[in-house]
Amino acid sequence: MKIAIMSDSHGRTSYVEKAVLEAGEVDLWLHCGDLIPDADYLRTLTDAPVVNVAGNCDWRRGNTQYIEILELKGHRLLLTHGHEFNVKYNRSSLRAYAEQADCDIAVYGHTHISEISQKDGVLILNPGSVALPRDESKPSFMVIELIENNKPDIFLYRL
Repeated sequence: MKIAIMSDSHGRTSYVEKAVLEAGEVDLWLHCGDLIPDADYLRTLTDAPVVNVAGNCDWRRGNTQYIEILELKGHRLLLTHGHEFNVKYNRSSLRAYAEQADCDIAVYGHTHISEISQKDGVLILNPGSVALPRDESKPSFMVIELIENNKPDIFLYRL
């Protein structure tokens, strides 16, 4: 299963479009928040389902939550923006929540800095910002490939 992940588009939908073109055909899109309308716009660009969460710059609308847990190809994935876990300072509370929820993958945004790390059995992923990066001059997003009973393959793309 090929999953594309973006975060922190902040209304810059031209970067959302670039990510969709760069990612090619995927089975699922995840949007880690900031902004919900950008996730709605993403739905118009792809035939793949889009799962999104609300971020600190979003007003929660309808049934959009701050946390979603997905079961995908033998993995349990926590999707969040991350502000509620103070991820700008460290990821310990995010990791603890993922462990408590029996998730082996935690995906977050908020920092605008990409991350791929593993600790205590939890793979932590941040695609960076698809529009306003703080770690490099080029925006980023991720693609992960999930195969049941295997470690995910992770690709970070710069636009």
